Amino acid sequence: MKKMDSSQLSRRGFTLAMMAGLTVTAACGNGVGSSGPAIIDARADAALAEMYRQYPNTVELSQEANGMLVMPLVTEAGFIYGGAYGQGALRVGGTTVDYYSTTKATAGLQIGAQQYAHVLFFMTEEALEDFRR
Repeated sequence: MKKMDSSQLSRRGFTLAMMAGLTVTAACGNGVGSSGPAIIDARADAALAEMYRQYPNTVELSQEANGMLVMPLVTEAGFIYGGAYGQGALRVGGTTVDYYSTTKATAGLQIGAQQYAHVLFFMTEEALEDFRR
């Protein structure tokens, strides 16, 4: 049996360290007192305008929705281990009521990077309330 010294790092230890690092990074800063909310709102407006232009049927869908979570820019990258991060706004009645961020950690056969926007429609008041809780 080979004795492991403190300079060696197991695969499991490395994975846990990566996940902890992503979690800590995601927890840093809430944007209060910065221009973050204004930037998120501007990006959300642009993402919605592009969605409405490309997919005109979503205009009616958004009018029927009780709320929308607009994540205008999510960046995802990976090489064996990967992660994603994005910030967005919850809109109710066309007005931003809260800000959210999303994080994701992955492991497996992967390589590359991408950026995308994501809009989640809450079609019932119950679904919106469950999300906000």
